[in-house]
Amino acid sequence: MTVPGWVQDSIFYQIFPDRFENGDPTNDPINVQPWGSKPTVWGFQGGDLRGVLNRFDYLIDLGVNAIYLNPIFQATSNHRYNTMDYYKIDPRLGDITDFKELCERAHRQNIRVILDGVFNHCGRSFFAFADVLENREYSPYRDWFHIQHFPVDAFSPGDAKDYLAWWSIKSLPKFNTSNPDVRRYLFGVARYWLEQGADGWRLDVPNEIDDDEFWAEFRHAVRSVNPEAYLLGEIWKPDPRWVGDDHFDGLMNYTLRECILNLVDPGGRDSTHCISKLDSISHLYPPQNTRAMYNLLGSHDTERALYMCGEDNQRLKLAYILLFAYPGIPAIYYGDEIGLSGGKDPECRAAFPWDEKKWDHSLRSHVKALIAARKSLPALRRGDYRHIHSDHRRHCFAFARQLSNQSVLVVINASPVRRHVCVPVIEMGWPDERIVRDVLGKGEYRINGQTVLIDLPPLSGLWLT
Repeated sequence: MTVPGWVQDSIFYQIFPDRFENGDPTNDPINVQPWGSKPTVWGFQGGDLRGVLNRFDYLIDLGVNAIYLNPIFQATSNHRYNTMDYYKIDPRLGDITDFKELCERAHRQNIRVILDGVFNHCGRSFFAFADVLENREYSPYRDWFHIQHFPVDAFSPGDAKDYLAWWSIKSLPKFNTSNPDVRRYLFGVARYWLEQGADGWRLDVPNEIDDDEFWAEFRHAVRSVNPEAYLLGEIWKPDPRWVGDDHFDGLMNYTLRECILNLVDPGGRDSTHCISKLDSISHLYPPQNTRAMYNLLGSHDTERALYMCGEDNQRLKLAYILLFAYPGIPAIYYGDEIGLSGGKDPECRAAFPWDEKKWDHSLRSHVKALIAARKSLPALRRGDYRHIHSDHRRHCFAFARQLSNQSVLVVINASPVRRHVCVPVIEMGWPDERIVRDVLGKGEYRINGQTVLIDLPPLSGLWLT
């Protein structure tokens, strides 16, 4: 099996459903918070699938062509990682009709939709665990979990001691995925939602199901329904084990996120280490999996990108220039493109402000231009990565993306002052006197002596082709 062909041409947009748009107030909980309230770990603000549908033109205008939805199945929390019913859309988000309409609308626009699969653990209200709580050692589902002893205490304060749970959190009992019945159930869930229109799965904490055979069976189950389904693993550290025909197509590239944000960090961290890491992680995985990595600057589990850039949109713009030029799939966390900021969870899960007066329009225009440019340049989507030049002392460097007869030279000035950079282009195959232009601006440059001399403003970058 290979990585689906559509994946490397994707630009993803991640949506935390409760905070994107409230499209149907009739399904709001009675204690719904006003839209835009300070986010909390317990409060709902009314976002739903109808809201995504209502704002679909916004996504089309931005130019994204893939959507990653955080969990949408019935649960008791706003994040829905404590699943109650894997076969039911949470009523506060809508129903199966809304989901199918969303997938149909997306597919008409050549946009893919992947779902968040939480298969390591469930919620306390999941039918099998509820049966264990009720019937104790007589429950037919006692072996669906890792029960240490009875009776099971799942509600008093403190860590889980009677059973294994994710991070010992009592509300998140861990499945016994060695149990064939549990496997059949979870694989059935995976197949069902693909049959309803989903285009793949993002797998939550898959390393905690430390079983290669499980994931090989999971992949087979998914691909038996849709051979073009994308499988994305939430693996935080670089590890080639998790990609390939028995695991996932790509991983959430938190290593790249750390590297890019360190480069643009106002504190001026070690650029030598960051530039070297950019080079090393570009060759860590097989090429098709490298191009299927989910490259992100922010997510529901991290501080927002603008927050990490010291609220400096110029630093964030530079970070996006790097992100969109690097091998893999660029991903935007909802609201980052308009300057939404916030620290760690729950601050990073604020409601999208639909009042355009609150938007950073220059940032959104910048992201929109990067999306359009990437779509127009196959080398950025499918080309090989090659380190070209680095000047660590002055925090400048260059790399190329090359595909057959197309090359793109990416030149970065990560310093807070203007730099004149002389970049060798002999490895680009560009002859003397050739004129190259900046895809992101209007500048043109002449090759002279197998080099190109570039004047770069502070915290800026360009793509030459």
